[in-house]
Amino acid sequence: MSDSSSVNPLLTAPLLPPFDTIQPQHAEPAIKELIANCREQLQSCLKHREDGPSWNETMAPLEEAQDLLSKAFSPVSHLNSVLSGDWRAPYEACLAQVTEYWTELGQNPELFAVYRALAKSEEFAGWPQARKQAVRHGLRDMHLGGVALEGEKRARYATISKRLAELKSQFANNVLDATNAWSLTVTDEAELAGIPESALAAARAAAESKGEQGWRLTLDGPCFLAVMTHAESRELRHKMHYAFITRASSVGPNAGEFDNANVMAEILSLRAEQAHLLGMKHYAERSLASKMAGSPEEVETFLWDLAKRAKPAAVKEFAELQAFAADELGLDKLQPWDVAWAAEKLKQSRYAVSQEDLRPYFPYPKVLSGLFAVAEKLFGVVAERDDSVASYHKDVHFYWLKRGGEPIAGFYLDPYAREKKRGGAWMDDARVRRQTVAGLQLPVAYLVCNFSSPSKDKPALLTHYEVTTLFHEFGHGLHHMLTQVDVAAVSGINGVAWDAVELPSQFLENWCWEPEALAMISGHFETGEPLPQALLDKMLAAKNFQSAMFTVRQLEFALFDFLLHSRPEGANADEIQRLINDVRARVSVVPVSPDNRFQNSFSHIFAGGYAAGYYSYKWAEVLSADAFSLFEETGIFDPATGNRFLTTVLEQGGSRDAQDLFTEFRGRAPTIDALLRHSGIE
Repeated sequence: MSDSSSVNPLLTAPLLPPFDTIQPQHAEPAIKELIANCREQLQSCLKHREDGPSWNETMAPLEEAQDLLSKAFSPVSHLNSVLSGDWRAPYEACLAQVTEYWTELGQNPELFAVYRALAKSEEFAGWPQARKQAVRHGLRDMHLGGVALEGEKRARYATISKRLAELKSQFANNVLDATNAWSLTVTDEAELAGIPESALAAARAAAESKGEQGWRLTLDGPCFLAVMTHAESRELRHKMHYAFITRASSVGPNAGEFDNANVMAEILSLRAEQAHLLGMKHYAERSLASKMAGSPEEVETFLWDLAKRAKPAAVKEFAELQAFAADELGLDKLQPWDVAWAAEKLKQSRYAVSQEDLRPYFPYPKVLSGLFAVAEKLFGVVAERDDSVASYHKDVHFYWLKRGGEPIAGFYLDPYAREKKRGGAWMDDARVRRQTVAGLQLPVAYLVCNFSSPSKDKPALLTHYEVTTLFHEFGHGLHHMLTQVDVAAVSGINGVAWDAVELPSQFLENWCWEPEALAMISGHFETGEPLPQALLDKMLAAKNFQSAMFTVRQLEFALFDFLLHSRPEGANADEIQRLINDVRARVSVVPVSPDNRFQNSFSHIFAGGYAAGYYSYKWAEVLSADAFSLFEETGIFDPATGNRFLTTVLEQGGSRDAQDLFTEFRGRAPTIDALLRHSGIE
């Protein structure tokens, strides 16, 4: 490597990203140099092939070079997600280079021959499980990367991979820009009747930041949900709903400006073409090649079966909501922008509890310390904040995860919504646990949410839904950070089947509903008093309120995604619309606006990793509910059961097949019974 590392912080490869010194202009030169280094290292490794390849001479040096690359690209990618703006262009330039490198690597026949030779070598049988799995995954992934293709087909596959990376980034940019492009400034407080004070304070602060009077409403999650759930003004709900469901499309207030229609069509066409090049019928088949589910038929059967069980209950729930709206709210016909608002009124009347009633009892600092206490009781780890570590924003803090006083991992926590930050919540890896020449490299994670910020006189107050979101992302984080695997390809969340990767995250959510754990994560922000028993009882009674409606909504997304990617030739915008309409006709119970273009902002499948994989949420929910049912039998903080989950699931990363790990933990294959029971579906 050149000595430019003295000036470019992305080339220094410290354990923690140098957020205090990296600038957008550092990104491209660093990535270019590190990719050149990877290519040199590959050629050097391949020279040893003639002597019979070994792990130490071939795989370890290549892993080292690639780890340097990922340690530089990780903060660039992350900053593009959380600070967009100045980082967008450098990120996209780097993404093109990185995609080209990985595609080229995946198609290298000499490297493929090395993997095959390693798998057939005499010492393979005696290797640690993680190394064996890394080689098996390498063979599989290179096959899926087109290594067996030749000539024009190989070149075409590489061209498609590069174009797909560009399109995914373009899709995400369009959604972010469309979300940011719309706002509504309200000057008459009467129009905001019903909206909780916490949301109004945030809207007031948003207006002030733009030099405006009044309240600035945006399509960011916390603001949008507050209006849709609580605003008494039907006109305001309609306006906001319409702006939200038409984002990045050819209709709505920003019609055509950030339209994802052609982006989606091209993505689907190219994915289908890649599958054909590999000799597969469609993209869903390619997607499942690295997942737990055995075949497209198995996934479709699973989803339709769950729909058949849940829909009758969902129909009943919606009929109750309609009757309530007609009798109590004076709404003869529920429109899409009325549903969340009417549901909140029904929930209030039935259980006298709302998310807003719960907010004062879930101040973010208390929830966070309670979450850490739950993790300590279950898995024996302690989280400690370290303000000496450089961050990229004043609201982002770094924590060490320790066991026996020694750091075993670290994580950055970025909790609040802000402009130029991608919506939603996610976990990503900053560093992966691996054995290096210098010793063990600790895993480091990014945990990102989009909660409302604290105000001048109050901490951030979370809804219970947001509490479960925090637990969910921390579950992903624990999966990455508690791994005992030291081979990068299968360490932490790497190499874990995508339909099993949600198991630890959904599993941890269960503690948000247990009185013993709730006592640790709740306390009134002013008095510290625990969640009153009466409020707790109401919250638990309301747990499964409209859970069947929620289930069919998730199934609508999962079926749409899977059927869309099961089409042999992709789909254009009209065909996409027809398919989602057809799926809704079969499983949905809630009315939908004719102009609804949900698919145009469905980032999970068009910009994220969930293509033909959105079913994973429900698939993993079966696993997580079944896993938690063992804690229901032994005690939710039973140390032996917690340790068993730690050693059989969390510590193993992707080093063993997910089905085997689950069976080892539970003592049997997974069943759907616990999920139906937890959801209140008979």
